[in-house]
Amino acid sequence: MIEWSEQHLMIRDAMRRFVEAEIKPRLEELEHGDTPPYDVLRKMMRTFGLDEMARLRFAKRIAREKAVEAARARGEDVPVEPAHEADGATDGGAGMQLIPIIELCRYCPGMVTAMGVSVGLTANAILSKGTIAQKERWALDLFTLEKIGAWAITEPGSGSDAFGGMKATARRDGDGYVLNGQKTFITNGPYADTIVFICKLDEGNDPKERKVLTFVLERGTPGLTQSKPMRKMGLHSSPTGELFLDDVRVGRDHLLGETEDGPARSGAKATFTMERTGVAAMALGIVEQCRERSIDYARTRVQFGRPIGEFQLIQLKLAKMEVARMNLQNLVFRLIEMAAAGKSMELAEASACKLYAAQAAMEVALEAVQLFGGNGYMAEFQVEQLARDAKVLQIYAGTDEIQVSQIARSLLAG
Repeated sequence: MIEWSEQHLMIRDAMRRFVEAEIKPRLEELEHGDTPPYDVLRKMMRTFGLDEMARLRFAKRIAREKAVEAARARGEDVPVEPAHEADGATDGGAGMQLIPIIELCRYCPGMVTAMGVSVGLTANAILSKGTIAQKERWALDLFTLEKIGAWAITEPGSGSDAFGGMKATARRDGDGYVLNGQKTFITNGPYADTIVFICKLDEGNDPKERKVLTFVLERGTPGLTQSKPMRKMGLHSSPTGELFLDDVRVGRDHLLGETEDGPARSGAKATFTMERTGVAAMALGIVEQCRERSIDYARTRVQFGRPIGEFQLIQLKLAKMEVARMNLQNLVFRLIEMAAAGKSMELAEASACKLYAAQAAMEVALEAVQLFGGNGYMAEFQVEQLARDAKVLQIYAGTDEIQVSQIARSLLAG
């Protein structure tokens, strides 16, 4: 893929019109008030038929899985349909998913994080590892944003060492489990209806040797407390909170896959891979907006009797922004082509993708602030917001340092 297709451009233009009409006028309340983003996101999904597409894909997948299960119960050998064909993850489908991310990130990157964690991380964790009954019970409402989802792995004492430092526990109790622990920096945590909760099975053994289990929790479960939104540097339109579990009792039907032998660690790694590749589209939106605003400002801002765009140091900044935009766009094109071929990045490649994308977004956003001078430090010109928002791309889903480690380990092992 070397350029956007006509279909992609039509989607992009329609999405830009939606952002102009529905998000820009509410940007102040979304970014600096306490207005959750979910109603706007639901309207976006209805406007573009994303909710109906999700229902159709989900129905097709569940029907297929039920047919396979029935055939295997009869002892028949059933060929496995490629996942991208079963779920409709074609070239157009992948583009339809990534273009809204790019366009939203031009103004409101936090909304992408809120949507992505619910529709992407939480829903897909259940879809990939859950039983058919669990998928029908929880996944579809997440894909359509009728319910809000949260994916809870980070703890106050763990951070980058998510598994090694994990203290949240599950203890067997009759036919069910009792869960205890605390999670922090949880996107959608304050408002989540459905929570994928990752913890360790406490059998009285050394914490380092404990199995990692994944449970699905529901808002209002006794013993589960969801904090108010936390104040933070950026992504203000993405509510972040803490979760507290005090003797939360759940049945085995809340254990994802209803088995303790499931690959919870590999499931988390698959989720990290998805999250990291999505950063490329987010970074592209941020970079495109910073670039466009900087070009307009360089043409119109006059200093020493000349537009500042005539000065070579300003031209260097603009040129570097364009290089970053081209590189990020090509990464997005690669993601679309891989989806069309039924492939996805390995964890190390996803880490390299995120490392570059996050650094490029941060560098471009800071250069935009510098190019605007004092105006760049003011909220009115938006680049200060994008600089604050871009910073978290170097932190969540694994810090830059973790990405470097992942990439290097992969190279050395090969």
